[in-house]
Amino acid sequence: MNIEFLSTVAVIAPDPSHSRELYVDALGLPLIGHPSDYQHSEQIGGCKSFGIWPLSQAAEACFGTPEWPAERTVPQISIEFDVEDAAAVIVAAQELEKAGFALLHPPRKEPWGQTVARLQSSEGAIVGISHIPVFHDNN
Repeated sequence: MNIEFLSTVAVIAPDPSHSRELYVDALGLPLIGHPSDYQHSEQIGGCKSFGIWPLSQAAEACFGTPEWPAERTVPQISIEFDVEDAAAVIVAAQELEKAGFALLHPPRKEPWGQTVARLQSSEGAIVGISHIPVFHDNN
């Protein structure tokens, strides 16, 4: 697996509007998006994208339901690492499974063009291996 860069960091928020008070109002981060929805910015130095990801949307992305499974640790953060292309996401997912890590979902292409596979770390973080084409165009 060849990780090219850290692409996305998102806090996972049960109440995104409340999280906005810190990240937008107090810290002044230029996040766009409705306060109760996914809010993000590609304008923060050192990170391709920073966001506030509603817990219900994280559950939907990982499990296809808006409720996070009760038997799993509720995540507080999502971190995604980008690889060179969509095919490399598939290879990376296979390597992770071979190493004993269970994926939350297999590699898939999202409507916005990202190819991603996710797992949950022992700390509870959602960790994605992805390829986001637009981020590679702007290296």
